[in-house]
Amino acid sequence: MLKAYLTEYLDTVQHLVAQVPVEQVESIVLRLVDLYQRGGTLALVGNGGSASTASHIANDFQKCLYDLFGKPFRCLALTDSIPIITAWANDTDYTNIFAPQVRTWLGKGDVLIAISGSGNSPNVLHAVEAAKEQGAYTVGLTGYRGGKLAAIAHESIIVPCENMQQIEDVHMILVHLFFSGMRERIAGRV
Repeated sequence: MLKAYLTEYLDTVQHLVAQVPVEQVESIVLRLVDLYQRGGTLALVGNGGSASTASHIANDFQKCLYDLFGKPFRCLALTDSIPIITAWANDTDYTNIFAPQVRTWLGKGDVLIAISGSGNSPNVLHAVEAAKEQGAYTVGLTGYRGGKLAAIAHESIIVPCENMQQIEDVHMILVHLFFSGMRERIAGRV
């Protein structure tokens, strides 16, 4: 029975990956390449597993692109400063942990990638609203039916699934596609 469950899990993830909108991913990659080339800033937000995804890919964007091309990518995961997060949560409200950081770091033409499996995390939604007020472009990565995030971000990729772990699996693949697509495009291989 366990083997059947594991096989079904993997089959579902494969099916979800096969549904990834490649043209939309390509468009996001080209936007990120342009952002990198003009010295703009990319910020990422998320909670829980989505926060881990944001931190992980910020590492790839910052370190790997610099190592490969000698030019830094102004990229940060707003999930990574525990003192800032806890100060905003303590002094205002947990739903306000990302929006003030967005106002600090993002401006016109910058990009925010908001990751929320449910698409309904209030702190992520407030970050998207703040980014749009700053003139930044917003990309939502969500699951289920998209939640409120899909409706307010400039564009969203929805993983149509009811299992949070499978949604998070595909989100990690998506951000790795963003990074590896950038790497290949900047290197002139694609």
